[in-house]
Amino acid sequence: MSLSVLLGGARAGKSAIAVRLASTSGRPVVVVATAEARDEEMAERIRRHREDRPADWTTLEVPLGLSDAIGGLAGDACVILDCLSLWVSNEMEAEKEDDAIVEQARTVARTLAARDAPTIVVSNEVGLGIVPINDLARRYRDVLGRVNVAFVDAADAAYLVVAGRALPLEEPTFT
Repeated sequence: MSLSVLLGGARAGKSAIAVRLASTSGRPVVVVATAEARDEEMAERIRRHREDRPADWTTLEVPLGLSDAIGGLAGDACVILDCLSLWVSNEMEAEKEDDAIVEQARTVARTLAARDAPTIVVSNEVGLGIVPINDLARRYRDVLGRVNVAFVDAADAAYLVVAGRALPLEEPTFT
């Protein structure tokens, strides 16, 4: 297993599954966290995520510039990248162009897929609901969708997480 992607809704259990998978890897674990504690709610979410992880795991806080951070990861470490949804939001807020965000995602996905050690990537699936009413929300939905596709295309395995359970995503074929 080189690159696995966990997609799903908010609070679906993606991060918990990522932690369980990494815990069974038998390797040192590095968590690449993209969240920033900009308000009390996010600070609380970050605190809970940290409490759910073993204390000896390394955490890298990387809200922007994933390409640079990924290049410096230890080759033997199991990596959790949590999460693409916040990273895309951060990149958009930093006024990056949509195509540049998607291209960086492709580069990061290829780099992670080429690692010998396992990598688990977490992202929200935000395209299952109604079409958002405003331009920014539609743009975010579309960019994150493209980023998710880039990661799943590079991945060895991808799962849709619903209510704490993971459903494998497979390439459709005609029978």
